[in-house]
Amino acid sequence: MTTDFSAGTVPPLYREVFDVCSHNGEPVHRDVYQCLLSQCNLSTGQLKVIWDLAGPSQGLITRTNLYKTLALVAWAQQGKTLSEKLFNSSAGKEYPTPSIGDLTPVKNLVLQLNLKANPAVLGLTYTEITQLDTISVELVPEKKGLFLKHSEYLVSSRRFNSKVTRRYNDFLALQELLLNRFPYRVVPRLPPKKIVSDAHFLESRRRGLHRWLTLVCRHPTICHDALVAFFLTDHGPDIQHRIRDIFRRAPDEFMTSDLAATAKNLLPADHGEIASSREQIRSLVQVVGKLKLLAEAAIERQNSYARDSEDFAAQLKILSAASNIGQVFGSQWGSMQKGFTALSRELYSLSNKSQQNANVEQITVCERLALLLDVLISHKDLCERLEKGLAHDHQQALSKMLSLKKRKIQGVIRGTDAESVEQLEAKMLTQESVISNMELRSDFSLYCVHMETQLVYAYLETLSSILNSLVSLRIRSHSEIYGNRCNQWSRSIFQSITVLLTVTPSLHLSSKLPY
Repeated sequence: MTTDFSAGTVPPLYREVFDVCSHNGEPVHRDVYQCLLSQCNLSTGQLKVIWDLAGPSQGLITRTNLYKTLALVAWAQQGKTLSEKLFNSSAGKEYPTPSIGDLTPVKNLVLQLNLKANPAVLGLTYTEITQLDTISVELVPEKKGLFLKHSEYLVSSRRFNSKVTRRYNDFLALQELLLNRFPYRVVPRLPPKKIVSDAHFLESRRRGLHRWLTLVCRHPTICHDALVAFFLTDHGPDIQHRIRDIFRRAPDEFMTSDLAATAKNLLPADHGEIASSREQIRSLVQVVGKLKLLAEAAIERQNSYARDSEDFAAQLKILSAASNIGQVFGSQWGSMQKGFTALSRELYSLSNKSQQNANVEQITVCERLALLLDVLISHKDLCERLEKGLAHDHQQALSKMLSLKKRKIQGVIRGTDAESVEQLEAKMLTQESVISNMELRSDFSLYCVHMETQLVYAYLETLSSILNSLVSLRIRSHSEIYGNRCNQWSRSIFQSITVLLTVTPSLHLSSKLPY
């Protein structure tokens, strides 16, 4: 019997699942299809029947194949016997909706396969990068240590479904190991360590550690390394020493990458493109850094305004409660106190609203600018590391090769070299092998820089969204503080001043009130 899948109606979930499993609407890879099935909590026998009924015998999985699979999964979860008849009996009806577990493994597999298919192109948007993991870093309220107190952080990962406790030195150990393991990748700077710390510094460092670990865990290459998994999941004691003992001998990425020997073929045809991008990113560091400073200054002004308004309100509240003054001033003091109370209430409201707006802007604008700046600076640091490290090693190898060639010539011509020509040739061949490896390493490092540049540009997508959020928040803030409440606040001020003028007839104003 022929199955007419179009006879039924497709639920919205089917399209959502296809968008997760597919890259840009292309057919689904078989490995992704199998990964999806593993999230459906069905037996091996049921999965085999579903594969036979819905999956193609070979090749990729089409949209129709996937939709049929989802319908069969839903029927299997309902306890029905799977067969082609189920599709025919669903004519004119909506197909059932299956219960599917966490699709994060499916999303990560799609990203990995896409990178393998075209290793010279990152092919990821910022939204897809954020799907790699979601990190949370929270300060543990109680400091630990008998004599020297230290702060601890509760670190959670959505990808590993884990929660671990870490100290600042644990982050420092991870950074050192990442730089050794991935010398040609963007590894961000850690926020500074400070012996004497206050609440403001601790919160600032917590935000910095959160950004740092977020960038690490969302890096398309670094996030899949065992080093990161160990940091996010291990519950053993003394993590900073154990992680160093376990991973200090790990080879760097060049020694283990499948692309190490062919990286030269993956470089852009225009070699000046890498240098041009590097200069562009250096300029962006300055611009985004300035934007961040300006945004922080604006938030500090809002906080300062909130504090001043609160202090002003507190002083008015004191006046409104000062009953002994009325004994001297007269019966009108009570009327004045009503004006003080009204003003105090309005100023407290303005203070709270300004503080709330500052907090929202800190998270929505400043933190996102700081994350973008961290990425840009880490790319700048990467380029500087290559200049100082790789170029120096390469020059050293070339000098040794030149020295050996001179010694060979001298040995042949003068006959004074103690070593035989065969030994010199053997050494030269060994040194030539080193030179060859250094060239491959150089090509691989440039390839990594090329990929990291694409990663930075993917993060740069957020700049327009950040600026749009900034404008929207400013408009809303001014509307709330100076718009909706302005008339009410002005009326309160006018009423209070009217009372003051009424009870103090000797007070004369030389000019009109500015309202």
